[in-house]
Amino acid sequence: MTGAEELDGVPLSSLDAPLGDGLDVTKGDLVTYLAAVADRMLPGLAGRPLSVMRVRPGQAPFMQRNVSKGAPEWVRTVPVWAGSAHREVHQVLCDDRRTLVWLGNQRAVEFHVPFLRVDEPEPTGLVLDLDPPEGADFGAVVGAARLVRRALEDAGLDGAVKTSGSKGVHVVVPVSGSSFEDVAAATRALAARTAALDPEAATTAYLKEDRGGRVFVDSTRSGQGTIVAAYSPRIRPGLPVSFPVAWDDLDEVRPADFTVTTAPGLLGDADPWADALPAPQSLPADLVAEGHTIPVARVQAMHEGKRRKRAREAGGTEG
Repeated sequence: MTGAEELDGVPLSSLDAPLGDGLDVTKGDLVTYLAAVADRMLPGLAGRPLSVMRVRPGQAPFMQRNVSKGAPEWVRTVPVWAGSAHREVHQVLCDDRRTLVWLGNQRAVEFHVPFLRVDEPEPTGLVLDLDPPEGADFGAVVGAARLVRRALEDAGLDGAVKTSGSKGVHVVVPVSGSSFEDVAAATRALAARTAALDPEAATTAYLKEDRGGRVFVDSTRSGQGTIVAAYSPRIRPGLPVSFPVAWDDLDEVRPADFTVTTAPGLLGDADPWADALPAPQSLPADLVAEGHTIPVARVQAMHEGKRRKRAREAGGTEG
């Protein structure tokens, strides 16, 4: 793509310009990629209130939930109450390639979605997000992912794995028949069971200073949280993408293998994420019950952080 063009009826502009500072790709590279993988990416976006991370040269990346002013009338939106902003916002529903291309032309790079569809009352899945410690090799995350798989198998569940597009991986488990509270609880229980399998390799500690060089098994993105969609680019040099990986291939890949320029060729006509995802599963009652006894990590960390701050200010210890 060059100059100013049109795709799917969407006027495109500045395609030869740098997408953003330090990203080493053009805006056209992003739009070309999104158009190429739209049929694989859209199933994970359709019907879900979308949050996007956008970039502009000379500015820091920013998260956007409310639809842009001046959006075409054909862009579908859904009203959602934004608790942090104390107001209703209108989030985009990216149901077709035209909308995806339009978002790319807006320099929307990252596509984040919840485990819910606007026409369904129950969550559609859960995720365990594995975050490596500073300086760790990707092999540490792979080891933690295999612990997650063991915890899932022990609970009679199955999941699919993809790179996060950053340094970690996401293990996603499609579910059905459970409330948001129960899905969030089951995720906490799975995280705890994962860490218990090898406490020296994995941890559920939300505060970084408590992780001790271990992989963080983050359970907080299930329930009402969001996850970066499969095939979504990430705001990193070269625009790596969140890419499905077969469990047997985890040891052979690195996140940097999958970028907006390499991923389409690796995919061909295939959709490995659709192929890898198991059918929605019912959550075991004992897993849900166990999770309801585990505090929400963010809330627990907030209280612990305040306690430690008070101890420091009083000149005491943090024991």
